[in-house]
Amino acid sequence: MSTAVGSASARFEFRLRPDVKSRIELAAQLLHESASDFARSAVEQRAEEVLRRHGLITVVPTEYFDRLLAALDEPPTIDPVLHRAAQRHRTMTEQQQLQVR
Repeated sequence: MSTAVGSASARFEFRLRPDVKSRIELAAQLLHESASDFARSAVEQRAEEVLRRHGLITVVPTEYFDRLLAALDEPPTIDPVLHRAAQRHRTMTEQQQLQVR
């Protein structure tokens, strides 16, 4: 779940059936949370789930992300086989350009 920086200032209001409101209040009470905090966190979690399912959020474990950043900071390594293949391609391309002229 993402955490917002700063204090919450935007409002979101909606109406509930009395039985649904009672269930939310009871669930919040069981978790020792206010009904408002319970509802807010439930809505945030659902929004992130939907966005993730639709590919708008990508979640990776922290360790994976740290390893990725460390790998990007490493100097590049040259694969000898790929290097030779690139050289052959460059040579063939230069020869073809000379034949066209």
